[in-house]
Amino acid sequence: MKLFDVYPLYDVEPVKAEDCNVWDKDGKEYLDLYGGHAVISIGHGHPHYVHKLKAQLDNIGFYSNAVQNSLQKELADKLGKLSGCDEYELFLCSSGAEANENALKLASFHNGKHRVVAFTNGFHGRTSAAVVATDNKAIIAPINAQQEVAILPLGNLDMVEAELKKGDVCAVIIEPIQGVGGLDEAETSFFKGLETLCKAHNTCLILDEVQSGFGRSGKFFAYQHHGITPDIISMAKGMGNGFPIGGILIAPHIKSKYGLLGTTFGGNHLACAACIAVLEVLEKESLIEKAALTGEYFFAKANEIPGVVAVKGRGLMLGVEFDYEVGPLRKQLIYDKHMFTGGAKNKNLLRILPPLTIKVEQIDAFIEAVKELVTEKV
Repeated sequence: MKLFDVYPLYDVEPVKAEDCNVWDKDGKEYLDLYGGHAVISIGHGHPHYVHKLKAQLDNIGFYSNAVQNSLQKELADKLGKLSGCDEYELFLCSSGAEANENALKLASFHNGKHRVVAFTNGFHGRTSAAVVATDNKAIIAPINAQQEVAILPLGNLDMVEAELKKGDVCAVIIEPIQGVGGLDEAETSFFKGLETLCKAHNTCLILDEVQSGFGRSGKFFAYQHHGITPDIISMAKGMGNGFPIGGILIAPHIKSKYGLLGTTFGGNHLACAACIAVLEVLEKESLIEKAALTGEYFFAKANEIPGVVAVKGRGLMLGVEFDYEVGPLRKQLIYDKHMFTGGAKNKNLLRILPPLTIKVEQIDAFIEAVKELVTEKV
């Protein structure tokens, strides 16, 4: 049987990983500045994480949500404390797309409306409503297109207000920092304006923290840089450090009832153990604070690279924009310098999403490698 060919693959096969480094099948060592799409939050193979998962597997790995699972309550308590969102309620699922689907569905249940407002260059997943809220027509199938979503320019409150006044918008969904789109971010005044408009028009404000959450921006959630209170917060990626887990945080005015949402694998024992381990390491090693400081260091150093027109993002959710397309540069970084980076919808932008454990010496190595390659290019 052949694999369904939907991924363009680099000719590298990692077989071993530790902290910010991976080794391929030939024994070559690579610096991981991408974390597998921002998934690796506390470093590959963190000893506490590995121990927690192994110990849980020795007991029980899975059972359905038809029975008690005290690990879910432990996770919720730790998450509420560390994130500062203790007043929210938690629903667990298995991925970012599933988190956003449940967020949109719950918003529609809550206010009885059906349309969605999203923004240019946004990315929210590849399923049902989440993919229509994503600004990429190439990945929207005809079956998805029946969903009604207005894609508006990021930062235009007047256009948002015009849509909400129509009275049928269940949710506004927005990334606090755009990931796939290219690290763009609206001003605080725009986020505060969204909050005000959503409250005035009985519309749920959904903050998509799938990529930016769990400390990556230098705060637990990136929306916290703007002093707002979302109705629903979606999360995944760094939540499990590689183990599939996602979830939504739900404000207390949105009420639950049996059967409203559901999942087979969400909140299983292994997933909870993985997330609890991540939360414990984030707190014990002060990785959120370190992400903020390391990000500041990166900003200063990246601006020294010839050809850089902008450094974007916050914390360790970063983008380096050049005055030319960076596809060839990414290949050189992988094959010549043994460094993983990411691309974006903005073809001129390198995405940098390393584990939050990355050291300044490793940032320096990346900066020097890029300087050498761009100097050779000139």
